[in-house]
Amino acid sequence: MSINLGIGAVGYAEVGGVIVDGALDGSKVTEAMLVAYENARDSVLTHDYATATNANQLFIQEHTAAMNSLVNAVDVLGDATSVLMTATSVAAIAEEADTKPEQVALQEMIATDEYSLDASEVDDYNNAIDAVADYAQQAGAFMAAANNSELTTSIDNYAANNNIMIGTYTSITYTQSVDEFVIAWDDSGYGTGWNGYLTEDMKDADDVYGAAAYILQHGSASSNM
Repeated sequence: MSINLGIGAVGYAEVGGVIVDGALDGSKVTEAMLVAYENARDSVLTHDYATATNANQLFIQEHTAAMNSLVNAVDVLGDATSVLMTATSVAAIAEEADTKPEQVALQEMIATDEYSLDASEVDDYNNAIDAVADYAQQAGAFMAAANNSELTTSIDNYAANNNIMIGTYTSITYTQSVDEFVIAWDDSGYGTGWNGYLTEDMKDADDVYGAAAYILQHGSASSNM
């Protein structure tokens, strides 16, 4: 995942942009993207996880938890990317190895574990990308939901009409492909769904690149990027 996609995804996660499924597929990330969510890390560490009394609070708390997971996922991705970039840097070196001594040195380099790449390391990298994409998507969805008064009012009314305390929910899921939240308040495995509220908040790969450019220029994410 390129640094631009990484920064853009984290930026949208902060302000409530919902990246579409597959927006980060095939991309590359470096550890530099950590800069994009340093401010988010601070807010995660200081957040108060008191029981939510309304839907807005519920979504804010879920956003904070998702951002916390996103921070950890990016740390893992940074490590996986470092391994991948070290190994693949041999290709650049090979292009310049035009003398026999240089070619011999290149052979010796490739023979070391540091410059070798195996299937498990590739899997680690791909899994790390998926984790960043998933948590960024979830965090963005929760923030977008918190900012959507039509959605939060609908949930608040449902809870009031059914004598439910919002903060006692047992699970909440969001599925981007159908734009649906499902919230359960018991252990039955069944939940109530709200869908179609975040249509205007969806962000594809081009949007994420644009967000990255904005963040790199202005230093932080904005709902207007």
